[in-house]
Amino acid sequence: MIDAARSPWPDVAAHLAGPSGLAVLPFGALEQHGPHLPLSTDTLTAVELAHRLAGRLDAVLLPPVHYGDTWNNAGYPGTVSLAPGTVTAIAVDVGRAVSAAGGRALVVVNGDWGNRGPLYSAMRTLAADGIPAITLDHPGMAAAIEAVRESREAAPGLAHAEEVETSLVLAIDPAMVRTDRYVAEYPDFPTDFGTRPMQLHPFSASGVFGDPRTATAAKGETLLAATLQGCLDVLAGFVAGLPPR
Repeated sequence: MIDAARSPWPDVAAHLAGPSGLAVLPFGALEQHGPHLPLSTDTLTAVELAHRLAGRLDAVLLPPVHYGDTWNNAGYPGTVSLAPGTVTAIAVDVGRAVSAAGGRALVVVNGDWGNRGPLYSAMRTLAADGIPAITLDHPGMAAAIEAVRESREAAPGLAHAEEVETSLVLAIDPAMVRTDRYVAEYPDFPTDFGTRPMQLHPFSASGVFGDPRTATAAKGETLLAATLQGCLDVLAGFVAGLPPR
């Protein structure tokens, strides 16, 4: 693995020309995560997974994108959201640059739910350009969550600033977790919640959706390890299908 942000260009060029030829891009967000977690929570998770993945794949680790499409949290001050088209354009430009530099493929590690649609559009554009690229959206994490979760979900599939995300940050950088500010919130959602775009601030004053009090670093490490393996499982077929060097 080579860290592009810490390396001179000839070293990165040589690594892209090597047997792996992969570049890994963490795509995060600057988004509220309650009173106890940093705005960079999604970026922290994406960076940690991307770093582990790049090490396993002997890839080029690219610097993270610290912003994403987080419109649904825009009602909380501190959140900075990109338009969906901006997220798509950034990923497309990075993919094209990696290809022009001799890379075999771009692997995007997505850290935020709002980026999923825009990144899928980017992957489609790159595919049309003949540039191999793939986005990883936490494969393997859902099953791991079910295995470690003790608290009740606020809504099916919703994990925001509660046990799951708090455990992840405790595993990555516990100094960034304000344990003295834990609060549990279980909002009453409308029946059409999750079926159309909605901003979240009317439902939770704190920005927490669930209960962070059962979070532990050990749970976070279990989630990270399971997601890393899920990423490797997904990438096995993708990498095998790339043109040989």
